[in-house]
Amino acid sequence: MTDITLTTFDWVPKMPRGYVRDLRVRWALEEAGLPYKVNSVPFRDRDEQHFMSQPFGQVPWLTDGDTKIFESGAILMYLAERSEALMPSDPQSRNDVIQWVFAALNSVEMASLPWSLYQFSGDTTDTPGRKNIDNFLYARLTHMETVFAGREWLVGSFSVADILMADVLRLVDRFDGLAEFPSCRDYMARATTRPAFKKAYEDQVAHFAMAD
Repeated sequence: MTDITLTTFDWVPKMPRGYVRDLRVRWALEEAGLPYKVNSVPFRDRDEQHFMSQPFGQVPWLTDGDTKIFESGAILMYLAERSEALMPSDPQSRNDVIQWVFAALNSVEMASLPWSLYQFSGDTTDTPGRKNIDNFLYARLTHMETVFAGREWLVGSFSVADILMADVLRLVDRFDGLAEFPSCRDYMARATTRPAFKKAYEDQVAHFAMAD
């Protein structure tokens, strides 16, 4: 039996399916070959116990024996300590992976998320604020295009940093935001054709569809 339990919502609307962040954790667990169970909490009625486990009322969180941890980036770093499939053992490569984990979350996702929220809303109003958001993302993707032009993965072999970076870029690509960045798009495609991603994606979509 496994001690690892991933907790996510019991259901979400169709639009975010395949993008809820428990997918990042599912993907990492599949890459590492770590057995796990999935637990559900209500999407609509979030009780006190939910907020005790995730103070913002979000998902996912992970329970591993007596350890409980929330935030997808923190969970992935926790899992990376358990598997060289997610993070190499030599110190320099580990440091390189860690810096790209933070870059994915703090430099690229910081630019991509507000841009994506505008896309989800359907708001096409041309304002100075919207233009700043577009330019912010464009600048970040321009830098990443240079990075990916010369490498297959962020740090040597595939790692937890690639799970996070590819998942951030997936949401941008959903709205065709990588059209001008072929190296970014090719990188994302390499990551999302991996069997572990495919299984994680299919499992998440099936999980939410069961509650329709």
